[in-house]
Amino acid sequence: MAEDEQTSTEPRSFLMCATEVARLLGVEGVAVEQDGRRARHLAHAVRKPLLERASLPEELFAPLMAAAVYDPDPSFCRWFVEPAVYAFGRRRVMAALVDYLRTGTDAKRAGAVRAWYCAHVPLHADRSPAYGPAGVRDPALDESRDIKDAWLEASMRVFAEATDLRMRHRVLLDLPTSRAAYAPRLHQLLESTLASARAHSDPYIRRWAAAADRDAV
Repeated sequence: MAEDEQTSTEPRSFLMCATEVARLLGVEGVAVEQDGRRARHLAHAVRKPLLERASLPEELFAPLMAAAVYDPDPSFCRWFVEPAVYAFGRRRVMAALVDYLRTGTDAKRAGAVRAWYCAHVPLHADRSPAYGPAGVRDPALDESRDIKDAWLEASMRVFAEATDLRMRHRVLLDLPTSRAAYAPRLHQLLESTLASARAHSDPYIRRWAAAADRDAV
């Protein structure tokens, strides 16, 4: 079963997002099987058209990102993230996910974490005509070092502020344990995060801190 599908209202929101993406693409007449999983069928129907177009309209960016975040299944949110990366650039996609992580509800933050992994998808000129004219891509579209730093910072701040243990797991346990992965400006925040993680009651969080301490030796 998809993560949190029974306990959250996200599947209904996902349906709204998938419906909006389909509408903007002009995809109609989607067959819905008896299981009633209309959102997933819509997602499947738009997957190919999203990757086949040489460009996507600006008005599609926000709905694509919303669909990626609201998709409750981490196995499938790539269907929305990947075409957005091709058409709008990795930098812009990652920046949007950082915004979700900074200001979203816990459900949206969880969705942003799922989508963040997909935003690192490798790009190939033959995968989508949106890669770039004649297979040439502007590197500025995908320059994201500072955005990745912003993600690390937002993750550590959410860890410090969150009261829900699952949210703390989501934002912390996938963070790098090597200090070299963090920009110098983040070192003070990292040390504060480590101090909190070392003293935490949860063994998985303490284990992350221990791994970081080993990497520092």
